[in-house]
Amino acid sequence: MVAEHLTPDRTRPQGVFWLAFGVLLAFAGQQLWQRYHADPLGDPVAMSLAAVERHDRLTVFSAQLSPVVSADQTMLMGALKVQQVAVIPARVDYSLDLAKLDKRSFGWEADKHRLTVSLPPLDLSRPNLDEGHAQYLREGMWIPRDVQAKLTQNNTLLAERQASEAAANPVLMGLARAAAKQAMQQNLAAPLKAAGYKDATVVVRFTGEKL
Repeated sequence: MVAEHLTPDRTRPQGVFWLAFGVLLAFAGQQLWQRYHADPLGDPVAMSLAAVERHDRLTVFSAQLSPVVSADQTMLMGALKVQQVAVIPARVDYSLDLAKLDKRSFGWEADKHRLTVSLPPLDLSRPNLDEGHAQYLREGMWIPRDVQAKLTQNNTLLAERQASEAAANPVLMGLARAAAKQAMQQNLAAPLKAAGYKDATVVVRFTGEKL
């Protein structure tokens, strides 16, 4: 009879232990499922952010421009007027400041395997004037060196201003934005595919644009 009373007392703690162990195992399994099964290939947003953090700035487009400018000056108390026309080749670069991208710039739709990226506005460089290949046409009987230097300086300032304005026109900006989107798509699709997201798509837009 004693043995019959001892048996329930010994088996009750063991039952509680196995019940607690089962709950703990189920919780651990759920955590492992969420961590590894939900995204077994890794976090696409973290991978994409790591890919862009390797570069501070990405030049995506360059425009070659040829501003035609003119400067004039009077001499001898206004009795003589001289003029210089110049064609000065210039280059303007369009780039993305990748340091402005953060985790909020990316979105991952797991059901569609689609990564969306919102880019900051493009930065335009200061025009790089190639004065070594500039062409000048001067009008005037006689132009002193100091006057000629002043005309050249004025033409340089005018060419730089004109090149900046031309580079910001809608046609060139549209081409630069398209090039930026294509570059970012290629740069972000590669690491995703390498990580195992073979069917992943990358959609790039500028902040404010609709998908």
